[in-house]
Amino acid sequence: MPAHQVYDTVIVGGGHNGLVAAAYLARAGQSVLVLERLGRTGGAAVSTRPFAGVDARLSRYSYLVSLLPRKIVDDLGLRFAVRKRTVSSYTPVVRDGRPTGLLVGGGEERTRASFRRLTGSDAAYTAWEAFYGMTRRAAERIFPTLTEPLPTRAALRERLGDDTAWRVLFEEPIGVAVEERFDDDLVRGVVLTDALIGTFADAHDPSLAQNRCFLYHVIGGGTGDWDVPVGGMGAFTDALAGAARAAGAEIVTGHEATALRTDGREAEVDFRTEAGEGTVAARHVLVNASPEALAALTGDPAPEHAEGAQLKVNMLLTRLPRLKDTSVDPREAFAGTFHIGEGYGELAAAYAQAASGVLPTAPPSEIYCHSLTDPSILGPDLAERGYQTLTLFGLHTPARLFAGTAETHDKTREALLEATLAQLDAHLAEPLADCLATDADGRPCIEAKSPLDLERELRLPGGNIFHRPLAFPYAQESAGRWGVATAHPNVLLCGAGAVRGGGVGGIPGHNAAMAVLGR
Repeated sequence: MPAHQVYDTVIVGGGHNGLVAAAYLARAGQSVLVLERLGRTGGAAVSTRPFAGVDARLSRYSYLVSLLPRKIVDDLGLRFAVRKRTVSSYTPVVRDGRPTGLLVGGGEERTRASFRRLTGSDAAYTAWEAFYGMTRRAAERIFPTLTEPLPTRAALRERLGDDTAWRVLFEEPIGVAVEERFDDDLVRGVVLTDALIGTFADAHDPSLAQNRCFLYHVIGGGTGDWDVPVGGMGAFTDALAGAARAAGAEIVTGHEATALRTDGREAEVDFRTEAGEGTVAARHVLVNASPEALAALTGDPAPEHAEGAQLKVNMLLTRLPRLKDTSVDPREAFAGTFHIGEGYGELAAAYAQAASGVLPTAPPSEIYCHSLTDPSILGPDLAERGYQTLTLFGLHTPARLFAGTAETHDKTREALLEATLAQLDAHLAEPLADCLATDADGRPCIEAKSPLDLERELRLPGGNIFHRPLAFPYAQESAGRWGVATAHPNVLLCGAGAVRGGGVGGIPGHNAAMAVLGR
């Protein structure tokens, strides 16, 4: 049970954002309690050994870092590091009956040559450099604002200082810019994928949900780089928990918050454990959970139910598979993002099928190999024997496709996994199954998680990794000065559903702490 009955701040949920907030507030001298439902902290940012008897610690759910500001690492004195990937991406394709592909990385000349080999000229590479030069400049200006009070829309536009970039990112569907700037279907698809990670939308969706997703995927760190967490994602959340405890925060696991009452000045949180039930009081409550979970705690009307749209697959291999495109070393191809079935037309077709209520026949996905950049996640014996991990993230698989009985769900997930791996196998010189390691019970080392699995295991609403559709990073109605306000003055949202939430970065946790401290 908690050590006290009254705290300055109670934080519901011990995911990475809640831990960031706890560390900041405790360092500021507050008494802080973190209530975590599960038996461990970290939420979706954890490292686990999913395969029986196998010494490989995989980032089981979230797996790359882009939105973590250096400011948070420095402010909290975190002993945590990330590594750059040597290759940005590789996308295999068959052209004129010949296996080939697009390699982005390995230096400017090598990337230019890959574009030329694929498209027949330098035009696509020139357009690529111009487009991503624009997004890099936008990232340099926008990213620093994420840990500042919310700017108005006009102020953010002025800070960006580029009318073309503003139109492309904030005003018209991203598909317009993609089609205006690029002619090759494969190149178009590679650009579009950043708009669809965990977001079920078409390139021309008038809601601009795809634009908001794209924006957050290209501004991280002020560069847009997606980095590999050394030691796995759990190393980050373990460091955060350590920093929070060192500052004096109290963290209790196995404590599920069941109700929240507030008069706007004082609040009470009910919780339950295996040993019984209890209540704690606080001046402020930060909720590191979804807006739907917040409404359930307070009894307020529930927001529209969110929906996730991804398949997450973790694998351990005895070796990387050989590629049909022999011009690329698998150790390079899998070191970055390996795009599968993500041509522009393929993405549109998969979206249309899923929107009509059926699984895509050619599911798009992307893979990367964590252990190529950070072998520390493997036990010494596995590393010496050349084992490698693979993480796959599938697109356009909304939760609605998995609805029904548990048996129906499992059959749908297995059918989707089979179809997804078939798309990968089409570009391999040997079946992926031949490379899979086996666990202590002789079973292949592969696990798949549907959106409904994530809802059941992590309480992500509909399996939505962002808790709800992402918001543009400027002032929103009722979001308050820091983008974390709720209908109750002393209850703040510090999870991914806050404005400027989503992804692994700790920004909502930082901003909620600043709101509590009146900064």
